[in-house]
Amino acid sequence: MPHVFVWLGLLTAAAAVATWRARHYALRGNLLDQPGERRSHSVATPRGGGIAIVAVVLAAGAFLALGPSAGALWLGFLPGFLIVAGIGWWDDHRPLSPWLRLGVQAIAALALGAGAWGESGQVGPAVLAFGIAMVLVNVWNFMDGINGLAASQAALAALAFSTLLTDGWHWLALAVLAGCLGFLPFNFPKARIFLGDVGSGALGFALAGLVVAAALASPPGRLPVLLLPLTAFLVDAGFTLLERMLRGEPWWTPHVSHLYQMGARRFGHTPVTVIYAAFGGVTLLLTCALSQATLGVALAVTIAAYGVCGALWFSLRRGWRG
Repeated sequence: MPHVFVWLGLLTAAAAVATWRARHYALRGNLLDQPGERRSHSVATPRGGGIAIVAVVLAAGAFLALGPSAGALWLGFLPGFLIVAGIGWWDDHRPLSPWLRLGVQAIAALALGAGAWGESGQVGPAVLAFGIAMVLVNVWNFMDGINGLAASQAALAALAFSTLLTDGWHWLALAVLAGCLGFLPFNFPKARIFLGDVGSGALGFALAGLVVAAALASPPGRLPVLLLPLTAFLVDAGFTLLERMLRGEPWWTPHVSHLYQMGARRFGHTPVTVIYAAFGGVTLLLTCALSQATLGVALAVTIAAYGVCGALWFSLRRGWRG
């Protein structure tokens, strides 16, 4: 157990120092997110702080991939992670077409899918890896709009996945957690720097890698449990996206119609991030409790969690819109 805290402490400290350096870099380079009607902040704020998380996770991943238990999934994950972070870093410096970003993300997702195929020898995990990577990279980008939200949810999800994983992937989950912990003091409750696309996309891809690794190592009964740590973000992003598509709105453009954005306008950033973190804490406990559950129990609890979250989404959206 002590080596767990040493690992977390060293990586958290490294992430904090790297975030501090990233902030100075952004200020010197005028990499600032300006306030606007489609943004949830009121002062110009440096962006790109997520490069610190990328550096920590990439360094930890490269080290862990050399271990005796490392398999083909690492060979898909690490290049894909670097590709997603790279296109995000580029976009933070020079805004790119969303379709170009999506195309590059698809290449990264294919790399993860190829790794899953090589690890399992089956097509199903490869399809899962591609799909979950495309979803989570963009969900974390959509949901990165207020102080502390994306990093705190990623930290809770990584901690949850660490309880389901062993060997190198367990340690990688802790590296993602440590990266977020080192970044969060600069982003919450007051944001001195934002994740940027480099951070939000990379966090989404890192979590996708953890989901796939857990799926490959899990008995069938545990598979529904893998969705629990992602509940709040998948529900808010999914229902908001569906609503915008049904209205004929350009869903790929920036907007402020997510539930968390409505809540931030009404109550401020900190209460909303805390509310989401509380819900994430519940799903973390459920994930731990269901680690040995049968398929029927795991499926029932996961459906119930998404049902409750969906009901809260509709109820709060109606109230916060008024």
